[in-house]
Amino acid sequence: MKTPRDILLARHRAVEPKLDAIRQAVVGKLNNEETKEPGFPAVFVSWFLGCSENLWRELIFPSRRIWAGLAAVWIVIFIVNFSQRDPERLMARKLPPPSPEAIQAWQQQQRLLAELIGPNEPRAAQPSKPHAPRPSGERSLLIMSA
Repeated sequence: MKTPRDILLARHRAVEPKLDAIRQAVVGKLNNEETKEPGFPAVFVSWFLGCSENLWRELIFPSRRIWAGLAAVWIVIFIVNFSQRDPERLMARKLPPPSPEAIQAWQQQQRLLAELIGPNEPRAAQPSKPHAPRPSGERSLLIMSA
Protein backbone atom coordinates (compact mmCIF):
# COMPACT_ATOMS: atom_id res chain seq x y z
CA MET A 1 0.00 0.00 0.00
CA LYS A 2 1.29 3.46 -0.91
CA THR A 3 1.55 6.26 1.63
CA PRO A 4 0.09 9.70 0.94
CA ARG A 5 3.62 11.00 0.53
CA ASP A 6 4.40 8.50 -2.21
CA ILE A 7 1.17 9.36 -4.02
CA LEU A 8 1.93 13.12 -3.94
CA LEU A 9 5.53 12.63 -5.07
CA ALA A 10 4.38 10.41 -7.97
CA ARG A 11 1.95 13.09 -9.15
CA HIS A 12 4.58 15.85 -9.18
CA ARG A 13 7.55 13.96 -10.66
CA ALA A 14 6.75 15.30 -14.10
CA VAL A 15 7.27 18.88 -12.89
CA GLU A 16 10.73 18.28 -11.36
CA PRO A 17 12.74 19.18 -14.50
CA LYS A 18 10.90 22.50 -14.87
CA LEU A 19 11.49 23.30 -11.17
CA ASP A 20 15.19 22.44 -11.52
CA ALA A 21 15.50 24.82 -14.49
CA ILE A 22 13.84 27.64 -12.53
CA ARG A 23 16.05 26.94 -9.52
CA GLN A 24 19.23 27.03 -11.64
CA ALA A 25 18.22 30.33 -13.24
CA VAL A 26 17.54 31.98 -9.87
CA VAL A 27 20.75 30.66 -8.31
CA GLY A 28 22.68 31.78 -11.40
CA LYS A 29 21.39 35.30 -11.00
CA LEU A 30 22.23 35.35 -7.30
CA ASN A 31 25.67 33.85 -7.83
CA ASN A 32 27.19 36.59 -9.98
CA GLU A 33 30.30 38.57 -9.02
CA GLU A 34 28.50 41.72 -7.88
CA THR A 35 26.57 39.93 -5.15
CA LYS A 36 29.56 37.89 -3.93
CA GLU A 37 31.52 40.93 -2.76
CA PRO A 38 29.21 43.68 -1.53
CA GLY A 39 30.62 47.20 -1.56
CA PHE A 40 31.21 49.41 1.46
CA PRO A 41 27.78 51.13 1.36
CA ALA A 42 25.97 47.78 1.36
CA VAL A 43 28.09 46.46 4.21
CA PHE A 44 27.59 49.66 6.21
CA VAL A 45 23.82 49.63 5.70
CA SER A 46 23.54 45.96 6.66
CA TRP A 47 25.71 46.55 9.74
CA PHE A 48 23.62 49.58 10.73
CA LEU A 49 20.35 47.70 10.27
CA GLY A 50 21.71 44.74 12.23
CA CYS A 51 22.76 47.02 15.09
CA SER A 52 19.41 48.76 15.16
CA GLU A 53 17.64 45.39 15.19
CA ASN A 54 19.84 44.17 18.06
CA LEU A 55 19.30 47.42 19.91
CA TRP A 56 15.54 47.08 19.50
CA ARG A 57 15.53 43.42 20.51
CA GLU A 58 17.85 43.70 23.54
CA LEU A 59 17.30 47.19 24.93
CA ILE A 60 13.89 48.54 24.00
CA PHE A 61 11.59 45.56 23.47
CA PRO A 62 12.03 43.86 26.91
CA SER A 63 11.22 47.08 28.76
CA ARG A 64 8.78 48.68 26.34
CA ARG A 65 6.40 49.78 29.11
CA ILE A 66 9.18 51.72 30.83
CA TRP A 67 10.19 53.37 27.53
CA ALA A 68 6.56 54.24 26.81
CA GLY A 69 6.29 55.81 30.27
CA LEU A 70 9.47 57.84 29.71
CA ALA A 71 8.17 59.00 26.34
CA ALA A 72 4.90 60.08 27.94
CA VAL A 73 6.78 62.00 30.65
CA TRP A 74 8.90 63.78 28.02
CA ILE A 75 5.80 64.69 26.04
CA VAL A 76 4.24 66.18 29.18
CA ILE A 77 7.45 68.11 29.90
CA PHE A 78 7.49 69.56 26.38
CA ILE A 79 3.82 70.52 26.60
CA VAL A 80 4.35 72.26 29.95
CA ASN A 81 7.47 73.99 28.66
CA PHE A 82 5.79 75.35 25.56
CA SER A 83 2.66 76.38 27.44
CA GLN A 84 4.68 78.43 29.94
CA ARG A 85 7.00 79.99 27.37
CA ASP A 86 4.50 82.32 25.71
CA PRO A 87 3.32 84.39 28.74
CA GLU A 88 6.92 85.30 29.61
CA ARG A 89 7.52 86.74 26.15
CA LEU A 90 4.29 88.72 26.28
CA MET A 91 5.10 90.12 29.71
CA ALA A 92 8.60 91.11 28.58
CA ARG A 93 7.11 92.97 25.63
CA LYS A 94 4.53 94.74 27.79
CA LEU A 95 7.04 96.10 30.33
CA PRO A 96 7.63 99.81 29.85
CA PRO A 97 11.20 101.09 29.69
CA PRO A 98 12.58 102.19 33.07
CA SER A 99 11.78 105.74 34.06
CA PRO A 100 14.53 108.36 34.44
CA GLU A 101 13.91 108.38 38.23
CA ALA A 102 14.53 104.63 38.44
CA ILE A 103 17.76 104.97 36.42
CA GLN A 104 18.89 107.81 38.68
CA ALA A 105 18.12 105.78 41.82
CA TRP A 106 20.08 102.84 40.45
CA GLN A 107 23.10 105.05 39.68
CA GLN A 108 22.94 106.50 43.19
CA GLN A 109 22.93 103.01 44.69
CA GLN A 110 25.98 102.13 42.61
CA ARG A 111 27.83 105.22 43.89
CA LEU A 112 26.96 104.43 47.53
CA LEU A 113 28.11 100.86 47.10
CA ALA A 114 31.41 102.07 45.61
CA GLU A 115 31.91 104.40 48.62
CA LEU A 116 31.21 101.59 51.11
CA ILE A 117 33.47 99.05 49.46
CA GLY A 118 36.26 101.45 48.69
CA PRO A 119 38.56 101.56 45.71
CA ASN A 120 38.93 98.38 43.76
CA GLU A 121 42.73 98.16 43.85
CA PRO A 122 44.52 94.86 44.01
CA ARG A 123 46.42 94.42 47.24
CA ALA A 124 49.91 93.00 47.37
CA ALA A 125 49.95 89.59 48.98
CA GLN A 126 52.02 89.27 52.14
CA PRO A 127 54.80 86.76 51.80
CA SER A 128 54.09 83.63 53.78
CA LYS A 129 56.36 82.67 56.63
CA PRO A 130 58.63 79.77 55.87
CA HIS A 131 57.53 76.60 57.62
CA ALA A 132 60.32 75.07 59.58
CA PRO A 133 59.58 71.56 60.85
CA ARG A 134 59.87 71.13 64.59
CA PRO A 135 60.50 68.03 66.60
CA SER A 136 57.29 66.30 67.67
CA GLY A 137 58.02 67.01 71.34
CA GLU A 138 57.80 70.78 70.81
CA ARG A 139 54.46 70.42 69.00
CA SER A 140 52.87 68.71 71.95
CA LEU A 141 54.22 71.44 74.28
CA LEU A 142 52.70 74.14 72.08
CA ILE A 143 49.36 72.40 72.09
CA MET A 144 49.37 71.97 75.88
CA SER A 145 50.38 75.57 76.54
CA ALA A 146 47.74 76.98 74.22
